[in-house]
Amino acid sequence: MDHADPTLCRALVVGGGMAGLATALALGRTLPRGQVPLVLLEQSEAFSEVGAGLQLGPNATRVLHGWGLESALRACAAYPEALSVRDALSGAERGRLRLGERARLQYGAPYATVHRADLHRLLLEAVRADGEVDTRLAQRLQSYQDRAEGVTLHTEAGAAFQAPVLLGCDGLWSRVRAQGWGDGPPRFSGHLAYRGLVRMDEVPASARRNEVTAWLGPRLHAVHYPVRGGEWLNVVVVVHGDLPPQAHAWDNAAHRTDLRRALGATCAGLLELIDRVPEWRLWPLYGREPMTGADQHARGRVALLGDAAHPMRPYLAQGAAMALEDAWTLQACLNDGAAPDWPVVLQRWAEVRWPRNAWVQARSRRNGTVFHARGPLRLGRDAAMRLLGERLLDVPRLYLGPPPP
Repeated sequence: MDHADPTLCRALVVGGGMAGLATALALGRTLPRGQVPLVLLEQSEAFSEVGAGLQLGPNATRVLHGWGLESALRACAAYPEALSVRDALSGAERGRLRLGERARLQYGAPYATVHRADLHRLLLEAVRADGEVDTRLAQRLQSYQDRAEGVTLHTEAGAAFQAPVLLGCDGLWSRVRAQGWGDGPPRFSGHLAYRGLVRMDEVPASARRNEVTAWLGPRLHAVHYPVRGGEWLNVVVVVHGDLPPQAHAWDNAAHRTDLRRALGATCAGLLELIDRVPEWRLWPLYGREPMTGADQHARGRVALLGDAAHPMRPYLAQGAAMALEDAWTLQACLNDGAAPDWPVVLQRWAEVRWPRNAWVQARSRRNGTVFHARGPLRLGRDAAMRLLGERLLDVPRLYLGPPPP
């Protein structure tokens, strides 16, 4: 296919998910205005977000508030009062962390829970309201060339773009990463996530609380929390298992009978809640090893943000938060208002971001081992929660972020 002359851009963002919209929003508010557009390319024919809920710790809500999105978040989020950790077999509470007002006082920002689609829509509306970003749909990356004078990108639809920087925000199966880094695809973790939503007035009374509840069991755990202003309950169950033969995508229909079988002899309270969820989706969890250096974030005029750079297991609830932090930190690196020297800016940004993202990746993995523990490790975990209480469950190093560049 012959390509047209390239469209000149101030910057190119590939991917219209959470990371891409956050990055486009940050750049649109920071880069010097000019005659050429800031362009975001999305391969789908419409902006959309599937999935269920997200937890947003104070580090994530701090970023959103800093972008002036506090009211928009408040209109769609829930603000749980506590985290309750329970034994999935007995139902007994093992630990408790106060959130709510304590999070606001200690960290200066709230702990929120939100539906993925609501956060995506919030960011998209902010990008559109600013009017600084030219969003192009149905533009799937075909190839790009990173040269000293800039990056030239071609799409499968025959469009071409040229910019001083390319920011790959195209998720777990990133085409930007595949071409520029060539380090292989993500690997299946051996864990399967079942996700569902149920109206709050249809859940058992014991689960009808403004809390995040985590149920820890052998080789499994479940988490549920309110979303959409508390009108719905988001439920996630993670179990060990083989990759289903029909799982050709990251999001698949699932059956309650399979989930009940995987849960085994868990307590009646958890099983009753599982039975109230009308529809389940199955996400095989893929990932990568924790980052080992700035080179995995940026090379020359090309950078990876969000899941394209550092996919995370969901056991610290920080995947979306780290994408927001990536964008916020990049914005902070640009705040001198001058035309960026992009290789220098990206290198500085990558040196700031990779250690924190690597730490969160590793901490998330460790949490998975602890959550799913059996035998002596499980007994030690429960004893530690009884002894240390909130000190064990709180994560100040995480929630006080993002660190300044």
